[in-house]
Amino acid sequence: MEFSLARPDVVRAINQRWLLKAWIHDKGSHRIPLWQSVDAEDLSRLAGSLSILQVVGVNGGTRFLIRFHGKAIAEAYGSPDCTGKYLDEVVPGNDGTAAHLAPYQQALESGQPIYTIHDVTGRDRRLVHYERLLLPYGRDGKNVDHILAAFEFVCTDGGFDRQALMKMPAIPPALRLSAKIAPSAWAPGLPDAARGERR
Repeated sequence: MEFSLARPDVVRAINQRWLLKAWIHDKGSHRIPLWQSVDAEDLSRLAGSLSILQVVGVNGGTRFLIRFHGKAIAEAYGSPDCTGKYLDEVVPGNDGTAAHLAPYQQALESGQPIYTIHDVTGRDRRLVHYERLLLPYGRDGKNVDHILAAFEFVCTDGGFDRQALMKMPAIPPALRLSAKIAPSAWAPGLPDAARGERR
């Protein structure tokens, strides 16, 4: 999977943009923000759409251990309780596993926010845009040891069946956008409602 370089305002959802702005603010002079800077209380209103992963070295490789998994994500993936499992154990199987993990690996290696949009067709045949923002953090401000993942599931036709949306869909998700966000391109004066931003 290739990741184009994009401005932060490529992110469309208000909640995700708020998280990205906080990430950029907390980054300061560090390569990545300190994990200790994350305020759980600030994130509580978004908890249903968030996942927290810890980077773990296993047998010379890297895996992503799920420390928190929001309710909305659990419903979409058909996995009620993923806490304590590795991401590669709960993502859709077959050839989709490597593609699903690629953005997480890119966030780990680059230390930059990663934003992807996939088009998913649900069981009710409605088209859903699956938007994912991955924010890397580290306890030393240099090495990524945690990733905060924010998810949005949007259907322009209105309501849709979220249950098990991402669990082996009839039609594989189609990649619409994969981007690595350059925080230096952020325009501080950019209005929150700019560029088609929505909730």
